[in-house]
Amino acid sequence: MLLRNSTLKPLRLLGAAYKRLASTKSLKETIEEVIPVKQAHLKKLKTEYANASIGDVKVGNVIGGMRGLRAMLWDSSVLDPEEASRHWHCQKALPAAPGGKEIIAESMLWLLLTGQVPSAEQTRELSRELAQKGDLPTSVESLVDSLPRTLHPMTQLGIGVAALNHDSSFQAAYERGMKKSEYWTHTLEDSLSLVARLPALAARIYRNVYKPGTPLPELDPELDLVGNYSKLLGYGDNHDLTEYLRLYISIHGDHEGGNASAHTAHLVGSTLSDPYLSYSAALFALAGPLHGLANQEVLRWQLSMLKEVGEEVSHDTIREYLWKTLNSGQVVPGYGHGVLRNPDPRFIALQEFCGSKPELLNSPIIQLVKKTYEVAPSVLKEHGKACVPYSFPVDT
Repeated sequence: MLLRNSTLKPLRLLGAAYKRLASTKSLKETIEEVIPVKQAHLKKLKTEYANASIGDVKVGNVIGGMRGLRAMLWDSSVLDPEEASRHWHCQKALPAAPGGKEIIAESMLWLLLTGQVPSAEQTRELSRELAQKGDLPTSVESLVDSLPRTLHPMTQLGIGVAALNHDSSFQAAYERGMKKSEYWTHTLEDSLSLVARLPALAARIYRNVYKPGTPLPELDPELDLVGNYSKLLGYGDNHDLTEYLRLYISIHGDHEGGNASAHTAHLVGSTLSDPYLSYSAALFALAGPLHGLANQEVLRWQLSMLKEVGEEVSHDTIREYLWKTLNSGQVVPGYGHGVLRNPDPRFIALQEFCGSKPELLNSPIIQLVKKTYEVAPSVLKEHGKACVPYSFPVDT
């Protein structure tokens, strides 16, 4: 659990006001203004509340990986057990990509770094900056191309990100000698370069594993980060898929700091390892089946059900398959969560997106996921092993 900083007010109150501010400040300039305020707030917190008791530590908290224990200060978001992440405020307030309706990932990144809603002009400029920084070094291209196709894509991604450390601005500045007050500038530079290069790195791995020999297009400075990612994957002409990726990536841009991958990134970063090393460590934490690899396990399980029961599936058929899975001693992937007590609204947002697209709504696998969501909670409650039987969005 998190001790949440209250400096970020609800976006439903701030969105309209910020949109009226046609600011032209860059992201770095904006962060430079925010930092003194954050530093003063933290200093006050340490001075006035250093000895304040937050709660009791019980054996169950320790055994459960600090579950239920307020033990972390996390500024950008909170995973509320009842409301989950409040992304719907962001959907209403943050700018969309040109020609699209969904949140542009750059605007979510801006919000998380500054606590402010950027203007459309600011996000457009950030998109151009990321596109300009998005090419991979030839050494990393060669490294990724040398990896066996059978090596899991997440492992390849972690290796590629770690190799980008070769050009770390933070590491170079630290070796030259820099003031502690300058750490943030080089950390920001590395972080933005990393974000910029992720589409090219992920797309290269995708090409090598699934479409070997297919040429990769150039990055387009007029496209947003996800627009370029979709293009690199070979789906740049598929507007609906690009919009879906914009929504998906934006609403998963932050998931509080207590989960395994986010916590790993901060733990490694606390040693002054640069963002490339910290993020690669986070990726390897994410790769476990009880974390990010659950995506793969959910899809595998749903496709296995589709293959067995066919496309004309009913709630009763799904219920039988669920009991078959549970009675075999297996878990139902994607259901049951350590914190959430209600369905995650991010999952609902993705379902609503699919529901607005007839070609997606009629997809057998999407229909199966939807119907499974309608049946699974009651089966899991009856089974009695899952005390929180709701689906988690990244798993579906």
